[in-house]
Amino acid sequence: MSTMGNEASYPAEMCSQFNRDEIKRLGKRFKKLDLDSSGALSVDEFMSVPELQKNPLVQRVIEVFDTDGNGEVNFEEFIIGTSQFSVKGDEEKKLRFAFSIYDMDKDGYISNGELFQVLQMMVGDNLKDWKLQQLVDKTIITLDRDGDGKISFEEFRAAVGGLEVHKQLVAAV
Repeated sequence: MSTMGNEASYPAEMCSQFNRDEIKRLGKRFKKLDLDSSGALSVDEFMSVPELQKNPLVQRVIEVFDTDGNGEVNFEEFIIGTSQFSVKGDEEKKLRFAFSIYDMDKDGYISNGELFQVLQMMVGDNLKDWKLQQLVDKTIITLDRDGDGKISFEEFRAAVGGLEVHKQLVAAV
């Protein structure tokens, strides 16, 4: 991206969470990750970060950052995605981000199948599928207040809001 050094060219939503120095630091981090200098980060480039290699949900995080769905994360998507982890980022945004990790088809609900897939990424082979399915079924029954068989954002927030998940989702910039 040739305009990376020109803060005036950043969209307003990019600047809402970060000041110019923070955006410059993120720009340097982005350029370091962008190994082929294409102006976008591929899954492999994200995986060059040792901490991310150990994270079973890194693929889902990349998919959530990649708002245009082209399989890569450009600088704007990187800034907007990272802003959700900003210390200044609000609780609602962080909970929405966490929710979107599970809402794989982006329909506004976490279905039984989606919860199963994401939890399977997290537990790997440590739990047999039938045992994991029992856990998923139990979780859906517990969180699904309106009985529609899936978890809405409001139901998700009611369940995890008190856990202060938003305080765990913080990145130093």
